[in-house]
Amino acid sequence: MSKSLALLIASLLLTALAACNTVQGVGRDIESVGRAGKDAMH
Repeated sequence: MSKSLALLIASLLLTALAACNTVQGVGRDIESVGRAGKDAMH
């Protein structure tokens, strides 16, 4: 079971990275999530 879980996590991470294309894109995505959370709290 742990192999299938590791494979699932790796697949999700690769999909997320492919969607962002670059490390900078990942940073922008994380920043936008943080802003959305901050706006929701206020």
